[in-house]
Amino acid sequence: MHNFFALLSRMKLIERWSLMRSTHKETLMEHSADVAILAQALAVIKNNKFGGSVNIDRVATIALYHDTSEVISGDLPTPIKYFNPKITSAYHEIEDEISKKLLTMLPEDMEQIYDGFLNPDRNSYEYKLVKIADKLAAYLKCVEEKSSGNHEFDVATDTTKEKLEALNCEELNYFLNNFLVGFGKPLDFLN
Repeated sequence: MHNFFALLSRMKLIERWSLMRSTHKETLMEHSADVAILAQALAVIKNNKFGGSVNIDRVATIALYHDTSEVISGDLPTPIKYFNPKITSAYHEIEDEISKKLLTMLPEDMEQIYDGFLNPDRNSYEYKLVKIADKLAAYLKCVEEKSSGNHEFDVATDTTKEKLEALNCEELNYFLNNFLVGFGKPLDFLN
């Protein structure tokens, strides 16, 4: 009996932004799809506009699985997760243990393949792009909430934007300069 995929299907039940009043509740599964789309876009931009050689498919796959441990731990709110280095370190240890547990829910001949998705090389450029896309997804959620008149996200929008700007990432800057304008706009604006 292998329950890996059955357990991951429950990502749609994990709500994010639990400390914030949202106009649209976002699930972990939605977030993972958003991050995969954004990470893949950043990889395409890096390769096509800035001469990179990023593995686009690998970036998208790592992004799909980047928060899978939260299917067991739930989404720990950012103010708690990053309250101090000791808590952050402990939480990362918990995530690593959950990833190991998840891998045991696969047939042995699949464990190594999925280990590369759940526990990617944290020094790789692909992983870096997933982390940037994760922050970008949070920023876009804030933009959409603010455009719906939700002032609950005012501070989160500003702090997340500052974090993105501090990254000084050319593919991220290209994305923001060329694609940001449509987020939070009504459908008629997009057509």
